[in-house]
Amino acid sequence: MATVSEILAHRPLLATIRLTVPAGAARPAPPVGPALGQYRLNLMAFCKDFNARTQKYKPDTPMAVLITAFKDNTFEFTVRSPSVTWYLKKAAGIESGSGRAGHEVASTLTLKHIYEIAKVKQSDPFCQYMSLESISKSIIGTANTMGITVLKELE
Repeated sequence: MATVSEILAHRPLLATIRLTVPAGAARPAPPVGPALGQYRLNLMAFCKDFNARTQKYKPDTPMAVLITAFKDNTFEFTVRSPSVTWYLKKAAGIESGSGRAGHEVASTLTLKHIYEIAKVKQSDPFCQYMSLESISKSIIGTANTMGITVLKELE
């Protein structure tokens, strides 16, 4: 079986591109067009594939995309679910976190909200081997830094 370095030797790396694109809304216009166009990658193939992979998300959900471009003008990409802060703001119904976390409470959420976000984040490649408990603890930490109080149940 070929090693990763042997595979990459056949496909020299050109660039790694990070973008945030709304779910189901990839178009050849900025920011996608200029980012991929400068490496002569097939814009329409990316847009079609990205939109197909993100159709299960609500429109305009910001999706993080990591595109690996190769010198033979081919590419691969991975789509990550939206950031934890985006989910927390949506669940709490706020535009932004507290400017003085620990002093001002921006909103409150329950452990059920945290657990639901953790279940979604567990599908990310970086979190797939983490337990729901450890992902939840990380999300609670993020909520605390945003000034969001996490309660067992809402009173």
